[in-house]
Amino acid sequence: MAYHEIEQRGTADFPFAYFHLDFEHSRYNMSAHWHAEFEIIRVLEGELHILLNNTSYIAGKGDIIFVNSETVHQGTPRGCVYECIVFHADFLHTERYDSHGFIKSLLDRECSVKEYFPCGDNEINRAINLIFDSLTAKGLAYKFRVISAFYQFFALVYEEKLYSRNIGGNTISTDKSIAKLKKILSFIRGNYDKPITLSEIASTVGMSPKYLGCFFKKMTERTPIEYLNEYRVERAAHKLRSTDMSVTDIAFCCGFSDLSYFIKTFKSIKGISPGKFKNT
Repeated sequence: MAYHEIEQRGTADFPFAYFHLDFEHSRYNMSAHWHAEFEIIRVLEGELHILLNNTSYIAGKGDIIFVNSETVHQGTPRGCVYECIVFHADFLHTERYDSHGFIKSLLDRECSVKEYFPCGDNEINRAINLIFDSLTAKGLAYKFRVISAFYQFFALVYEEKLYSRNIGGNTISTDKSIAKLKKILSFIRGNYDKPITLSEIASTVGMSPKYLGCFFKKMTERTPIEYLNEYRVERAAHKLRSTDMSVTDIAFCCGFSDLSYFIKTFKSIKGISPGKFKNT
């Protein structure tokens, strides 16, 4: 999978993908990534430490995070169960309504929706909760309900001015930093299954290995090697659940050259051995 995710989200007439994530899910620990679609995250239990570009949030039960298009985001769950909806916003766009200008500004990334909505009994939270509840409950008219709730949500965002204008991006330095981070992440995810060194990662953005370590830690709260191992474990977890490959073969095809180190690393990240994870 390319690091800049381009996988299909839903269908052309219903462009939504829903994910329920608990500790058994291969992507439970959300490694840093980005995509052109928007994403909404709702915490059901525990806490989720979310990093959006370089803004950090601690989301608790009932809290909602909105991820704008092209935002680098990652999540560290703490006894957490959470759910996500990833969606194309093109379905909102039509020139027949007064909302055309606002929706176009979102699609063109000239505006960003507010990122954090704490748990509460208000119109905006009710609209978001209705999106999730309608999508999971299904029912005869659930697609109508989901799309209607999305229109209600964006109407409230526009009406209550819960958005900001991206005039020239955030700052020039931040934009350059995010661009460099994306290059580093793309290289790691494109080469995770091979032996790669800190020097090779650093060379992708013209940094020294020492400076890369400081930069990456500042941007992601992880070292490059910690991130590389987390992504390797994520891919290994997916293969453990979706293939008949042995633990040893999966370890080697995910970039680990030592089986014992793979088992130790997997257990430290997932809290369970790869063998037990495969059989749960």
